[in-house]
Amino acid sequence: MWLLVIHFMLYFVSSYQQFPRLCATREALLTKECCPPWEGDGSPCGTSSGRGFCQDVEVPDQPDGPQYPFSGLDDREKWPLVFYNRTCQCAGNFMGFNCGDCKFGFFGQNCNERRESVRRNIFHLSRAERIRLVSYLNLAKQTVSRDYVVVTGTYREMENGSNPLFADVSVYDVFVWMHYYVSRNALLGGPGNVWTNVDFGHWAPAFLPWHRVYLLHWEHEIRKLTGDMSFTIPYWDWRDAQECEVCTDELMGARNLQDPNLLSPGSVFSSWKVNTLKAEDYNNRGVLCDAKEEGPLRRNPGNHNRALVQRLPTSADVEFTLNLPNYDTGAMDRSANMSFRNTLEGFGDPQTGLGNSSRLGMHAALHVFMNGSMSSVQGSANDPIFLLHHAFVDSIYEQWLRRHTPSPSQYPESNAPIGHNSEYHMVPFLPLHRNREYFISSKDLGYEYSYLLDFLTFKNKKTNY
Repeated sequence: MWLLVIHFMLYFVSSYQQFPRLCATREALLTKECCPPWEGDGSPCGTSSGRGFCQDVEVPDQPDGPQYPFSGLDDREKWPLVFYNRTCQCAGNFMGFNCGDCKFGFFGQNCNERRESVRRNIFHLSRAERIRLVSYLNLAKQTVSRDYVVVTGTYREMENGSNPLFADVSVYDVFVWMHYYVSRNALLGGPGNVWTNVDFGHWAPAFLPWHRVYLLHWEHEIRKLTGDMSFTIPYWDWRDAQECEVCTDELMGARNLQDPNLLSPGSVFSSWKVNTLKAEDYNNRGVLCDAKEEGPLRRNPGNHNRALVQRLPTSADVEFTLNLPNYDTGAMDRSANMSFRNTLEGFGDPQTGLGNSSRLGMHAALHVFMNGSMSSVQGSANDPIFLLHHAFVDSIYEQWLRRHTPSPSQYPESNAPIGHNSEYHMVPFLPLHRNREYFISSKDLGYEYSYLLDFLTFKNKKTNY
């Protein structure tokens, strides 16, 4: 009953990423200014209260790699300049599209309370905590975002801002759409005219920082939606797993006995409808996804292409990957050899470290193994397993950062594939984040992983003994 009450109270709720509704107007697009007022004082960016101010957006001029040989064709280039050249610059510990929120790890009305959250193994949650997790996910899926909309047309189709093209979606689907938008093919003009060798959040150095920010915003959004400020995303430790251990009706949904490609009717997720999964259709028509429903969530774990993925990653695969000392190498794409990022992402062989592997491993192997909605890069975030999976991938990233303590210069300043240089603003986040800002420990962002805490405690005990 309590969940039903919350649902009606929060049918339209705040969120903190993508296109702010107040900036999705003809006036905002024509002036290219996204500096909405903070509700606390009514001034743009909370200027009157010292929270921030409206400022010109500065984008880097460092050269990109050769993978995307175009300029001025894709709305994501030099993000967010196609849409806005002035946004809120927040002061101190304030954050958000209008500086109305706190930076990650800070809480309280004045954002001066620092707290560390702990992400836990999903199998260590109590039964009540598991029920609450599923309820929160479903609430996010059923609740329309009050503050954000998603873009359904290119800036050119909007007649350079004169005809805004946006759609309402749920809180959950804002994040589904974001993952689609960052990874979609570039539309070069006209049906079927696309460039496939481009991805502003995958296949290159920003893969790990981008998904780190994505999870932090998602976690924060659930806290805002439910009022549960202690909520953290649990992780699924899939090392050495032989099957989809989280595919039960108590958790992410069991297999449907009547149709193995669907979820059990005993799971709330069996009623979920997906979007962003018809990439080939969008490309053929030369359009963006319109955010409409495209059928049920699909999953058939283990019945995948064995020539592409033999098995789920092992503990040995993870340890080999963690021991690679270089964050990224060479062209810093899927061909990178002995690259921690490329090997963890799944395009480097987790036994040899060589790039362009004929078989996918690590992160990518899990996506293929799920054999359904999660196996599409652009539509994978439709499946809630995506969150548990990427939380564990992020924990491996965190282990590597602690083990190797890289200098900031290890993150490339130039010549990475477009969208991945250190100073590039992450697509399509508003508020703006630069890639280099998340090449730091999770502890500096206010969160920890329970199994890393356990390891640290064990290590300290051995040292003291």
